[in-house]
Formats: sequence, structure tokens, C-alpha cells
Amino acid sequence: MIRTIGIVSLSSGTIGEEKVRFEVEIGVKRLQDMGLQVRFLPHALKGIEYVREHPEDRAADLLQAFRDPEIDLILCAIGGDDTVRMLPWLFGHDELRHALRYKPFLGFSDTTGNHLMLHKLGLPTFYGQSFLSDVCELSDEMLPYTRHYFEEFIRTGTIREVRPSPVWYSSRAKFTPDQVGVPLSSHPDRGWELLQGPPVFSGPILGGCIDSLYDLFEGENYREIQLLAREYSLFPDLSDWRGRILLLESSEVLMPPETYRRALCLLKDKGIFTVVNGILVGKPMDERYQEEYHRLLLETVDDPSLPILANLNIGHALPRCILPFGMEAHVDAEAQSIRFMAG
Repeated sequence: MIRTIGIVSLSSGTIGEEKVRFEVEIGVKRLQDMGLQVRFLPHALKGIEYVREHPEDRAADLLQAFRDPEIDLILCAIGGDDTVRMLPWLFGHDELRHALRYKPFLGFSDTTGNHLMLHKLGLPTFYGQSFLSDVCELSDEMLPYTRHYFEEFIRTGTIREVRPSPVWYSSRAKFTPDQVGVPLSSHPDRGWELLQGPPVFSGPILGGCIDSLYDLFEGENYREIQLLAREYSLFPDLSDWRGRILLLESSEVLMPPETYRRALCLLKDKGIFTVVNGILVGKPMDERYQEEYHRLLLETVDDPSLPILANLNIGHALPRCILPFGMEAHVDAEAQSIRFMAG
């Protein structure tokens, strides 16, 4: 059972900004009401500029969170776009390997890079929620579907089964104090959609935000990240993808379809689609480009035998479940269930 949560800012330092203090206070109170102790690592609240300029301190926080025996769960504050800049201080002299202790790690979006770092060292992790985006939700409560999986995770330290949400929510237009208690607009959801392939498939899940994966290889603004990812072999070898299930979800940037195609082609060129057992696809925010993304997936994968299951409530669209990485997953599209078995 999880008793103490350590909150880290491994990407953006947003939670240290005065404008979001009221959100942070909401989130801390919710965690305390669940009977949890909350501990912010030393640099987590230092703000956007400081955190951006000091990846070495972000790395130090992650190392401390793993070393601290009183921290039961490492929870990422929010995403961003440059967590890969921490690599030299985590892998330059095997710092992360020496600090590593088994404990749950939860985050999504740019945190995809941290999941890949921990995957390199064999640590199972959990993808799908973060502190500011989920625990600090401005509605009167956490969104029910999101809360269900977060509370299961807190209670058991894992997730045993995921099913679809009956509703999805429009994105909140602004995050200001006058939005506290204002509910999000909800819409009936239609469950998961099998785009192609057999309805039942299995394997451990790996992947994350397609924007973050794309930035490891292309994009003029991410040259440093691409060099670091290559230097430290962050993206898994093809042999490591064999038998896995690839998770892809898209960010709030709402990647244009042509860029989405290029991102898929990068994965195809690396041979990923020839060795994985299936693909899970998160619902895009506000269902923007959903039909285009689905069409591009079918065209680019170009293998009708590879299962593609879409419209999952994972990633940037609300609400969000939690998916274990590194644990055997049994996907049944007809039963609308993903069950997880400990190794």
C-alpha cells in the first residue's frame, strides 16, 4: 500500500509558478484526504525557468526519490518537452542504476522519455496520469474514471484490469481560479475500436506519447535531445520490441496529420510494426484528427494481420486510466478489457 508520494518535476517546472498555486493546493488536499503523505522533491517547486535551466537538479530529484526509503510512489508533476536532457546526470556514471530501488513510477506525455530510461534498467513503470493534470483537476472531484484507477493504484501499487470509460470530456479552455468547481462538458463514448486484426492479443506494453517519440529523431527544435537520445541509446533496440504491444497517444499540440504520418513512418522504418504483437492507440484530445490518425495508422502499418485497438482512454484526452509497462497484458477487444498478469 502506498503511504508517501514523492512529486517530481522532470520536464516543466509549472507547479512552482504562482499562477498554479491554487491548483497545487487542491491536489495536495486531495492526496491528504486519501490518507497520503505528500513530499515535493527539493527542486520540484522552483518554477519553469529554474527547472528548464537545471536538468542536473531534475536528475538529482529523481535519484533522491528512488533512494528515499520513505517514498512509496514517484509521481510526475506534469509533462513538458525536454526531460531527455537529464540523461548525462542519470547515465553518465550509472547514477540511476546505482540509485534504483523498485517502487512505482507514474507519469505521461514528455515523461515517455523517463519511462524509456527506466525500461533500459529493467524497471516496470506506469503510464497515464500526473499530479497537475489529474489530481489537481478543477472540478469538485477528480474525474470518476481517472479517480477509479488512481485509487486502485494507490491501494494496491498496480493495475489489474482496464476497461473503457462511458464518457469523454472536452478540454478545459482555461485554468484560472474562477474555474474551480466548474464541471467539464462530457460526451458519451463508444468504447474501444478494433481498427484491424484479431481481437485478442498479448504482450507487455511499451511506448507513450507519439510527439515525444518523434522528437527523439526529428524536429529542428530538438537537436540536443536527438543527440542525447542517440548517445545514450534511449530508444529500445528492435529486438527489445519483439513480442510487445506498442502504445501511441498524441499530445495537446494536436499533431497535424502529415506530421503524424512522418512519426509513424519513422517507427515503420525502424521495423517496429514487424515485431510487435499489436498497437494500442489513445483517444486524441477533443477527438481532433481522430479519423485521420486512424486512416494513417492503417495505411502506414500496411499489415492487416497486426491488431490495432483505438479510442483508449489513455494519454492526453480526458479521462485517463493507468497502463502498466513491463507487465504481461492480455487484450480482448470484444470483451473490452485489458488484463495484466504479474511476471
